This record gives sequence, C-alpha cells and structure tokens, in this order.
Amino acid sequence: MRLLFCCEFYFPSVGGVQEVMRQIAERLVQRGHDVTVATTRLGDRTFTEHNGVKIAEFGVTGNIVRGMEGEVERYRQFVRSFECDAILIKAAQQWTFDALWPDLDEISARKMFIPCGFSGLFEPSYSDYFEAMPDVLRKFDHLVFYAESYRDTDFARRNGISQFSILANGASEIEFGVSRDATFRQRNSIPEDSFVLLTVGSLTGVKGHRELLEAFVRLKTNSRHVTFIMNGNPPPQPVVVKQASTSDGQNAPPEAGQAPSLCPPVWTRATDVFRVEGFRGIGSRLSGRLHHWSRRAARFRRLGESVQRVWIEEGWIGIRMRLLQRIGPRLERAGLLRYLSPSAREYANPLAYWMAEAQAQSTAKRLIVSNYSRDELVQAYMAADLFVFASNIEYSPLVLFETVAAGTPFLSVPVGNAEEIARWTGGGIICPAVKDERGYTRVSPAVLAREIAKSIEDPEKLDLLGAAGHAAWKERFTWDAIATRYEVLLRGAGEAHEKVY
Repeated sequence: MRLLFCCEFYFPSVGGVQEVMRQIAERLVQRGHDVTVATTRLGDRTFTEHNGVKIAEFGVTGNIVRGMEGEVERYRQFVRSFECDAILIKAAQQWTFDALWPDLDEISARKMFIPCGFSGLFEPSYSDYFEAMPDVLRKFDHLVFYAESYRDTDFARRNGISQFSILANGASEIEFGVSRDATFRQRNSIPEDSFVLLTVGSLTGVKGHRELLEAFVRLKTNSRHVTFIMNGNPPPQPVVVKQASTSDGQNAPPEAGQAPSLCPPVWTRATDVFRVEGFRGIGSRLSGRLHHWSRRAARFRRLGESVQRVWIEEGWIGIRMRLLQRIGPRLERAGLLRYLSPSAREYANPLAYWMAEAQAQSTAKRLIVSNYSRDELVQAYMAADLFVFASNIEYSPLVLFETVAAGTPFLSVPVGNAEEIARWTGGGIICPAVKDERGYTRVSPAVLAREIAKSIEDPEKLDLLGAAGHAAWKERFTWDAIATRYEVLLRGAGEAHEKVY
C-alpha cells in the first residue's frame, strides 16, 4: 500500500503522538509499504526521510479555533493530489486535521482518523468546533479510539457513529527488549538502596510536574532515601513559513534556502489582488479580514467574561494569581522573580518554585531533572521502582504502556483512560483525584504524597504489579502486534462496528 500519515509533529520531535505515528509508520515500511508523513516543519529536522519513512514538511501552526498560519494552502493541495491507498490522520484540534475539513469529500483514498481524546470538548471556545464535528467524522471510512469509554468514544456513540475500532497504544518490543543496565544508578549518582520515582512528560505545564514536585516535598520517607527523576523535554518549536502570493493568487512555496520576504505594503498587495482577481478578490480579502477581527473581538469578550467569573468566584486573590502566572516567566527571565514573596513566587512560576523547594530537601531526598536520550530513558524506566503520573489532561498515556514494558509498576491519577490501562495490564495503581468543570484532572499533592508513601512501604505489591504489567504488555501491547491491526484496518479489511482489539 501507499500510505499518507498526517500529524502535527513527528520525529525528531518527542511526544506521544510522534511516537505512536513513528512506530506504526516504520513497521509498515518494514513490511513493504510506502509511507509518507505530512507534518510541521521543524528547525532541528535536517532530513526528509527517517528509517524508510518519507517526511513532507509544512510551515504551518494553529487550528480552526485559534486560526491557522503558514503554508495551509500548500498542505491542502499536497493532500488532495497525493495518490495513495489510505490516509491516516492523528488528533483533532490541530492543523493537519482541521485544514482538510473542506477537502474530505474530494479525497478518494480510504480515510482513517484517530481523534485522540477531544481535549477541548468542554472548553467554551471550542463549542462551535465540536458542534460541527459529527458531520466531519462521518466523512471518514473508519475511526480509531484508544479507550473503550472516554469523551471522544462517547461522543461518537452519542452521535450515532459506529464505524470505529478500539485499539490500545503500546510500547516497542525492540526498545524494551534490551537488558537492564546495572550501571544506570552509578552514572546518575543514585544510591543503590534509594527508592527511585520516575515521571516522563513534555514540559507543557499540564503534565502534573508541579503536583508531583509538591508531593515529593511533602513525602514522609521513614528514613528511606528517595530519588525523584523528572524527565521532560520542552515543546517543539514549529517553523512557520509566510508565503507570498503567485499570479494565480495561490501560496507559493519558498525556494530552497530562500528566506521568506517581508510583507509588501497594503496598497501594493491590494493592487496585485485587483489586477489578478478583480473586485471579487478584494471583497474576499476584506471578508477574511472582517472575520479575523470579529474573532479577535470575540476573544476579548471571552477574556472579559473569564475575568468577571474569576472575580465573582475567587475575588482579588484569583485575579492576582492569574496575573502572576502570566508575568511569572518574564520576571524569571529578567532575574526579578527572586524579589517576590514566596507565595507570589509560587503563583508566578509554580514549577520553578516547587523545583527549588524539592532541591532544598534533606539528604534523604534527591531530585534529578533530566531530558535523557531515548536509550537512557528506557534504562530509567527499568531502574525505577515506581512510575508516577499526575497529568491534568491526557487521552491514553503512552508512558504507562512504556513503564509496564519495562516491568515497572505505575501510580497514576485517573486521567485519560489510565484506569482502563491499569485494568488491562494489571500493572498500576490509581490515585484518587477529581475532575474540574472543563474535564481537567486535579489531584491534591497531599493525597498524592500519601499514596506514594503507601507504595514505598509495600515492595511485595509493587513486584507483583510490575510482573503482571510486563506479562500483559508482552502478550497484547507490543507495537509489532498493534501495527498488524493498523495494517488490517488501513486495507479496509476487518471492518466492524465498535470492534475492540
């Protein structure tokens, strides 16, 4: 088969979406298929092919709600003209999916879509987006969900959409088939008798790092040395390409090595548009600008409503906290954060505040902040005694499959389908937490600290969980097995209503 995969980010960018698409794409290439990935242009990607997978880059960012910027038209034209047997798009609320809404009827290839959780489903700003979503989903031949019951799966059922499969994530049998490196602790200066906690997640502010750091500070260890490895990478930085218009009014890709030109004056652009498209072109551009400014006005209106709501519910303290959160990173870059009071520092940059608190702990605790290479991260999974996860918003956390692949048990808040993963694998514990009105998981650091302490005091239970999780992964959740299921679905075979693998 000739296949086109579309996702916002791809290798060398690091993250759940990137890893899932890479694992499937590379395995399908190994089986003789031709796979191209359409994705965001990145400054640190210096190649157009990786492990047999072709990469087509586009300088685009955004989505329908926030607005899309860059080579949107070039991407749409690329997909429309790409001759293939099937297209697989991963994740809503990002440009590789949103930009294709007007073109789905024109695409003759088999169309598959992985919604990836609908994280904005309860966000007021996305209400119109999800009102239109059922009609968009019906244009796809098949959908893939990762959870038996979650907001995206339930959304499809409520709207009478049944052409989908439940297909779990997994972890690589190649990466996690290596032996444990007994020198990991030594080279990372971790005492051999230390209890090692590990968390893995991009530093986006919603992966639970703050809650875990505060829980680590609160943790009572009963004289047991505890090491907390907080492994995280910064979010990828897309390269957005500003394009000049060609004589036919379409966006032209920049020539190789050519920097995007400065935008010409409005009058010059208007003259060029009129010469090529006449009054209709001018009217179209004016309509677009009016739409842009109406959206900005709506954004300011929502901001005013949000400020009013915070004032009513939380008063001046709530307003102050949010202002400090907005200006905190700037104050830190300017070296001024240290002049604020401790409470103001916590509000301004909670992660930096609790990181400093954790690093100031007694000799019985040690914090390691890392961004390990992939090979070293696999060894960190294997060396850890307990994987801890407190993310605020997820779909189907890939890291939970990776930790059971390493034979390490996990303690997770009930985020995404973490409870299902604990049940499917038998390798995890769920820490009590609540969800707010927008569906974000909020855990009390005190409760989290208590659950971590209980786990530390029950090593026999952790050993059993680790063994059970590893056995379940080996049987059902390797990427080799999962890629076979995707191959069947991309061919159009094995079609079923609500099929669960």
